[in-house]
Amino acid sequence: MPLLLLKPKPSAAVPLALTTLRLLLAPLVLLLAYRHIRGLPIALCVLAALVSDYFDGMIARRTGTVTIGLRRFDSISDSIFYVSVLIAIWHLERAVVFRFKWLLIPLLTMEVARIVFERTKFGHISAYHMWSSKAWGLLLAIATVALLGYGIGGKLVAAALIVGIINEVEGLAISVILPTARHDVPTILHAARIRRA
Repeated sequence: MPLLLLKPKPSAAVPLALTTLRLLLAPLVLLLAYRHIRGLPIALCVLAALVSDYFDGMIARRTGTVTIGLRRFDSISDSIFYVSVLIAIWHLERAVVFRFKWLLIPLLTMEVARIVFERTKFGHISAYHMWSSKAWGLLLAIATVALLGYGIGGKLVAAALIVGIINEVEGLAISVILPTARHDVPTILHAARIRRA
């Protein structure tokens, strides 16, 4: 979504800047990966993305500047950043991708299915900011730092992918349950309460 469509208030400048930072980190991660620069530089990029993802929403809520546009921009920035991470992993750790394809394929399939379903039902991709998304983001960041930064795969990668699948299943279930588009739905239980109400 173009930044001009967000129409931020002056107090929304900080959360918007933090979300934009995450978007700008995506090509930097790719540049580092394709130049085979690992260790601290790529780890700092991933950690900066994690910190920006945490604080942009928190600051927006505290300043009362949360908008639908900002939420969607946040979700789009997340998706672009983690797609760049996936491309970087494909370039640097292709063997790990093949090793965990039995988890990666269902995760990507669920992501595409959810996008198609939400765009069909609501006309746009939802931004629920679920608790499972936060858990997945944290675990994914740790696994990414270990893998891209230091070549450590294994259980961390598997755990991140499993939590990711759970997150996508919950997100799709929430979209099925909700009769109309909503934002900030922490869990499927909250979605069920909204539907009953």
